[in-house]
Amino acid sequence: MSDIQLDFTIDQLGECRIPSPLTEVRFTRDDERVLYHSRLEEIRPILAAGQIPPAMEAGGPRQKLYFDPSQITCGIVTCGGLCPGLNDVIRSVVLNLHHQYGVRNILGFQFGYEGLVARVGHEPLRLTPENVSRIHEAGGSLLGSSRGPQDPGEMVQNLVDRKVSILFTVGGDGTLRGAQKIAQASSQRGVPLSVIGIPKTIDNDVSFVQKTFGFETAIGEARRAIYAANTEAEAARNGIGLVKLMGRDSGFVAAFSVLVDSQANFCLVPEVPFALERFLAELKKRLERRSHVVIVVAEGAGQDLMATTGARDASGNVKYGDIGLFLRDAINRHFKEVSFPISLKYIDPSYIIRSVPANAHDSAFCLLLGQHAVHAGMSGRTNMVVGFWNHQFTHVPISLAVSERKKIDPHGTLWTGVLSSTGQPAQMV
Repeated sequence: MSDIQLDFTIDQLGECRIPSPLTEVRFTRDDERVLYHSRLEEIRPILAAGQIPPAMEAGGPRQKLYFDPSQITCGIVTCGGLCPGLNDVIRSVVLNLHHQYGVRNILGFQFGYEGLVARVGHEPLRLTPENVSRIHEAGGSLLGSSRGPQDPGEMVQNLVDRKVSILFTVGGDGTLRGAQKIAQASSQRGVPLSVIGIPKTIDNDVSFVQKTFGFETAIGEARRAIYAANTEAEAARNGIGLVKLMGRDSGFVAAFSVLVDSQANFCLVPEVPFALERFLAELKKRLERRSHVVIVVAEGAGQDLMATTGARDASGNVKYGDIGLFLRDAINRHFKEVSFPISLKYIDPSYIIRSVPANAHDSAFCLLLGQHAVHAGMSGRTNMVVGFWNHQFTHVPISLAVSERKKIDPHGTLWTGVLSSTGQPAQMV
């Protein structure tokens, strides 16, 4: 998609006429924008073409609201896999709605989009400042979660029956696509429903969003696994520590994790293909030189090396082969064939990482995300995601957020830093 053609226009339900109850805050004007590009040379061709550089609508409280806070009911739903910070986001939305805007009817729909389908029978929770006051201290989600699509018409009907005016959907790519369908279905029915997405993915792969909550917590927890792998590797002759981390299509968790302590010697990510024979040869060279090695692999790396069935999970994602187990077995088999004794320890901390409470930085980030989501919803914006870009909170159309996966640039500064840290060859094909 050409940068000049990027359309960051946000859908709105109608004119905002109700004065905001907020006081002593800096209100954001509707014409405030955050530039998409951050470098002057990137926008020179756009300016030369007589175009306005692409820019995102700035987040923040508006002076006039679309909804009367005293008259509405709001809903929250969390979907997909668990992620550090889910409870922090729920808590932030509830506290901001209640204390800042005076909204008294807040529903927490249980077990993902299943909870929005009346016939399934999950009764929503009544959320108050009292029953969310301590939830940020625990991992997981107070509301539970699930995967898989539900009928948008049924979900909208349930929201109409419960008089919900704003729905906050917390989740990744599949959740956002579901939110988009809910927004479209409500618009077709003429229902004034604001649908606000809060992007959640440990993989940090949502397009047009600088970072997602839980990512920094994941890096901190992954660091512990890499430390353990390095300790085990150093304690054995020809010791190998193999760590598999999250990252189906984008290797940000693996890449940033290896930069923390510079203890990893190989980082394998989906964006950079490798040949098994070349990798094993480089692995042997490292062992001959230093007698130990640490390998960090993202779950989506090396999928071309394994036979897959093409089956899909409940969210519609292709079920990937287990690259961690594949590499473990391939390494053991190879070194046995060449009569080179090794001691390999395999660590998969994925479920531990995603279930822990958010760290301090992520927790603060979640609080701000929740606040900006509430501001956007109260102003009647819909079919959008609360983003973070160039270190500012923004509004992004869901259509852009799900248009493609954000990925590591193999020629960019991040991957250059990884190569410098690990010492691995730039190409292993």
